[in-house]
Parts: sequence; structure tokens; C-alpha cells
Amino acid sequence: MAAKRPNLLFLFSDQHAQKVAGCYGDPLVRTPNLDRLAARGVVFDNAYCPSPICVPSRMSMLTARHPSAQDCWTNDDFLASDRATWPHALGAAGHQPILISRLHAMGPDQMHGFVAREIGDHSPNYGGVARHDMGPLNDTNDPNRVSVDVSGPGQSSYQLKDMETADAAIAALEGIAARRAAGDQDPFCLSVGFMLPHPPYIAWPEDYALYAGRIGMPPLPVPDVDHPWLAWWRTNRKITDTRPDDVLRARAAYWGLVTRLDILIGQVVDRMEALGLAENTLIVYSSDHGDQLGERGLWWKHSFYEESVKVPLILSWPGHLPQGERRAQVVNLIDVAATMVDALGGAPLPHAQGLSFLDVARDGAARWIDETFSEYCTDTVPHWTGGMAVQQRMIRSGSWKLIDYNGYRPQLFDLAADPHELHDLAEDPAHRAVRDRLAQKLRADWDPDAIAARMRARRRDKDVIGAWARGTRPADQHRWKLTPEQNWVGNKPAE
Repeated sequence: MAAKRPNLLFLFSDQHAQKVAGCYGDPLVRTPNLDRLAARGVVFDNAYCPSPICVPSRMSMLTARHPSAQDCWTNDDFLASDRATWPHALGAAGHQPILISRLHAMGPDQMHGFVAREIGDHSPNYGGVARHDMGPLNDTNDPNRVSVDVSGPGQSSYQLKDMETADAAIAALEGIAARRAAGDQDPFCLSVGFMLPHPPYIAWPEDYALYAGRIGMPPLPVPDVDHPWLAWWRTNRKITDTRPDDVLRARAAYWGLVTRLDILIGQVVDRMEALGLAENTLIVYSSDHGDQLGERGLWWKHSFYEESVKVPLILSWPGHLPQGERRAQVVNLIDVAATMVDALGGAPLPHAQGLSFLDVARDGAARWIDETFSEYCTDTVPHWTGGMAVQQRMIRSGSWKLIDYNGYRPQLFDLAADPHELHDLAEDPAHRAVRDRLAQKLRADWDPDAIAARMRARRRDKDVIGAWARGTRPADQHRWKLTPEQNWVGNKPAE
């Protein structure tokens, strides 16, 4: 018997570029399990992240609020424990939200509304603590040139962690099935967080072999007229002269990581179906941001180009949502949070800026505000930004995208006519009216100078907390432990 109230299986990956999936048009990548979810559900073609870096995007997805509404800007910012999240809302509605693995919350609160957690994060719970536990792959998981240079076939602890994540999710589902067999018909609410396909760009040899020699060089070149922030970023990250052989290895490995992620997702979904738990279960798949994969000479995330800021989004709920349909509406991960709460009968989150698009998922003609924002702000950490602090915000409205760089010229793209963002129209007099209209919307609740001041003030606190973490080495409440020997590149070390 199905539970009277719906169940939720939320599958959330890390750094999955939307375009690298069969259901999003990639002819080479093997993603049969994601493609199967897409065939059984609704695919959103214009889904965006709240911020093109990990922690701000994830914390905004939890609360349905933009980073600017909760001062969570960088990967060492804490989300305040008194901020209501979608797990809080569903817990208040009678669900028991369970977290398996990846959350990437910083600070002492590693739950944020989840009532139980299996497997912690790969990274420390506090910023300022160096991560030197990946052996020969140290620093390849961060936005450094070494992540491109040290790439190809091998093994990283991220792959091993995701194997354990899938196993833990299956064990949780088996426990739910056992309780159902004993008469418990309470709905389940399971969030499964994967690390893949986040760098290191290291794929198991069998996965790498699928794409070596088949994935070519990035087709989009560095623009002839480059933006000063992006030009600075390439120089700062030392990626202006990446070697073609390294680029090809890193890209082939990334495609291999996506395939491995797909295999693990398939294991979880297959087991759920075999246990008879699929009925009345909403499955949501998405990722926290994308990866530029060398396009325009850029890697990782950190920009508002489509490869970085767009995310895959699939909702499958047979009997409740159409199957095999697509939606062109512009949505955001903050809307995903609101939608999951709505679908499972929870009350809307207070102060939520995200909106439920459940009606749009049901009916592509449903009314919707076809507009969203994404934000990325840096501060003046010398080792990170070199003092070049830039508060950035993007608005996507209909087919138009405007990117505002405080203190620098904006960028404007017409994605209908220019889907690869090759022609920046911001300085074109013929498009001045569009630029001004979007700029007015973007700046209506956006004060970049005030944000910069708040970030500088918070940086002083974070510097003290980082020094405290280095000095006291606090125990991580939830962290997946690993050993450097689990990581290798090239030939597997002898046992």
C-alpha cells in the first residue's frame, strides 16, 4: 500500500553542468538513469543556481532565499541556525527529513532541519582549516590550475564517498520498506547528496576509457573583447595557457564522472522501485551549479555564463506530473525548495523568495514569472581575490541576461538569438533600453557597496574563527573520513 501522503527522494549532485547529460542533448555521455527519470517526468531547460559557488548556492536552496537575503556569500560563510529551511518546513508538516551525505554547510550546525544524517561532508566543518588529506590529489578539488594538469584516469576519495552514499541511501530505503511491511505507512523524505562530478577531474579508468579521444577541445574560444573580471580570473587562477593534452584529459574525466554519478543514481532508484517504494514518490534531481570545462578559457564555476550558472533539473512523479515533457520557464534552486515543500503539503517558508512551480510542472501553460537572479560576491581575502573584490549579480528575464559587476562594465546577452553568449550587447546603443530596464530591476533590492562593507566586516570575524579552528582543531560533528592512499592518478599503486 502506498503512503497516503507523498514521499520525496531528492538527489543533489555537485558541479554538474546541465549540458552534460543525454536528456539535455549530449550525444556522447552515457546517462541512462537520468534519461529514464527525464522520460518519466518533466525536464526544466532553464534552471539556474542562486550562486555559482557551492555553499551560497546550497544554503539558498535550503531556505528559498537569495544569498543577499542571508549574507551567505562565500564557501566559509555560516547559515544561521535560526533560518527556516525546507527540511524544517517538511518536519513541521509531519515528515522526518533524513540526509544522506553531502550538505556542505559550514559551522556547528550540520543538520539545518534534518532529523538524522548518515555520512558527513568530505570537507571540514570550519573554514580556515587546510585540507591535505588527498595524497597526490591535494588541491585538485579546488579552483587551481593543478586540477586541470593533474587529471585523467585514477581514483579520488570523492568516488569512494559517493559509493558509500549510494549504499547508505539504499540501506535507508530498505529500512523504510521493512517498517512499511510492519504496518508503518508514514511518508519518507530522503535527501541524497553526491560529490560527483566535482573535481578532481579524475575518473576510474573504465569510466575514463569511455570518453578518452572522444571528447574534444572546448568549442567556445576566449572572447576577442574580454571582460576585465574574467580576464583577471584566468590570470589569477593561472589558466591562461593550459596545455591541450591536459584539457582533453580533464574533460574526458569529467564526462566519466558524470557517467559514474548516473550509475550510482540508478542503483538508488532501482532499489527504491524494487522495494515497492516508488508509488507516490516525487523524485527531484538537480545540482548546486555547473562547470565551464574550459569553455572561453574558463574552468570550474564562478561566472554567470550558462555553463557555470545553469543546472539540470528533473522532476519525476508518475500519476501527478506529466511524463516526457519539457519546460522552458526560467526557474531557480530557491524555487525548487518552495516546490518540494508545496508538493509534500508543507506551509510556505517564511520570508521565502522562491516560488513553487508545481503548477508549471503540471501544465506548461501555467502562469509564471519568467525571471530569476543569481549572485556571486567576493571579499578582499588576499590569497583568494588579490584584493579585487567584486559584487556581481545576474538577472535572467525572458530570453535576456544582464550581468552587473560593481565598478566594471556589465554584460548583456540575448539567449534566444545568441545561446552561446558570443555577442555582448551591453555597449550597443540599439539595446540600451533593454539594458536599462533590466538594470533597474537588478538594482531595485541590490546595494553592492553596502554588501561589500558587510562582507569586509564579516571577514574580520571569519578570520578569527579560521584562526581558532587552526589553533584548536575542533572535532567535525559530521565528516567523512578518508586516507591519502585512497587517491591516485594514472596507474593504480601496488597493494
